[in-house]
Amino acid sequence: MWPDAATLRALTDWCAQAHAVCGGRVMRPDTLHLTLAFLGQVPADLVDPLIRLTKERPFAPGHLRLDRYGVFARQGIVWAGPADGAPALSEQVAGLWRDLAALGKLRPDHPFRPHVTLLRNVDTKALATALPPAPPALDWRYDRCVLVQSIQDGQSRYEVKASSR
Repeated sequence: MWPDAATLRALTDWCAQAHAVCGGRVMRPDTLHLTLAFLGQVPADLVDPLIRLTKERPFAPGHLRLDRYGVFARQGIVWAGPADGAPALSEQVAGLWRDLAALGKLRPDHPFRPHVTLLRNVDTKALATALPPAPPALDWRYDRCVLVQSIQDGQSRYEVKASSR
């Protein structure tokens, strides 16, 4: 999911506050997003079916409250996420994976952890025992999801291939 302009501004503030304490590399604003289903490298013959599925599959609008920082220590990532695990969004993601199963084994072995990556290359061993306190909670109202291709051409960028209705 891509944030609207107001949510993006708030997320860049979250990035700055986390960076002041944690260091690392701040994610560019145009890369801030929440991944619902990471597919990895997809065979070329699945691209058109994925585009069709994205355009035709209903996606219920909802609300996500980002209210905490978290760390993926092994990857050196600091993220923003919901303390409650986002049960409504998690239900939608489970339904998405059920629909994607018709296209083959695409699902990774790890569970859905709703988060927005804010910083990369953080020396998590050097972090004090606690992350900075999160800024005021950020309420993200979403109404669609997008199918995105990651392009590696010297720096990561994303290209939207399709959007839900």
